[in-house]
Parts: sequence; C-alpha cells; structure tokens
Amino acid sequence: MKRKGYLYGLLGLLSFLGFIGVFTDERLFLAFFAFAVDFEYFFVRSDEMVEAYMNRSAARAFCLGMAAVAVAALVQVIAMGVPAREALMNAFAAGWAVSVVVHALSTACYDFWEKWGLRDD
Repeated sequence: MKRKGYLYGLLGLLSFLGFIGVFTDERLFLAFFAFAVDFEYFFVRSDEMVEAYMNRSAARAFCLGMAAVAVAALVQVIAMGVPAREALMNAFAAGWAVSVVVHALSTACYDFWEKWGLRDD
C-alpha cells in the first residue's frame, strides 16, 4: 500500500513543467505549479481511507472532465462556428483543466474532512 502513496506523490513532478512558464513567455505553464501540493503524499501514510478518497476524487474528475470536453466541443462547433479540429483541441484543454481542478478540490475536501473527523466512511 505504501507504493500507491509514492505514485500519488510522483504527480508532484508535473510541477516542474511550471518552470517553462518562468523561463519563457508561455505563462500558461505556470499553472503546473499547482501540482506541487502532491508532493505531500510522499509523507502521508497511505491507508484504506486515503485510497478510497483518491479513487473517488479521480473518478469524479474523470467524469466531469469528459463532460466538459463534450459540452465545450458542442458549444464551440454549434454555437460559435469554430472549426471542428480547433474546437476539439480547445475542448480537450478545457476538459483537462476541469479534471485537474475537480481532482484537487475533491482531494482537499476529503483531506480536510478526514482531519476534522467529519467523515467516517
């Protein structure tokens, strides 16, 4: 079970992509620094509760990210008249962003609830 904690912690390595935004003019890469909070999972004892809330957070993030891709693509193609290829690329970016935000917020909520003793399932 300790191995999964390391896998969650390795997500923090994505934060190094943020340095692309520091050293170039591509400021959108700065958003990758948000993944630095995942380094904490190297130091968290991985138990069944952590596994459960990480799985729930990942499932929620995946489903909402895919829904965001569908909605963004349809809105761009139908309502805005964007070419399909460009709309799909924009929709994938929006879906990825939604997934990252939902996963981060969901894991933070579960973590707070567990620390405050508000959740016992």
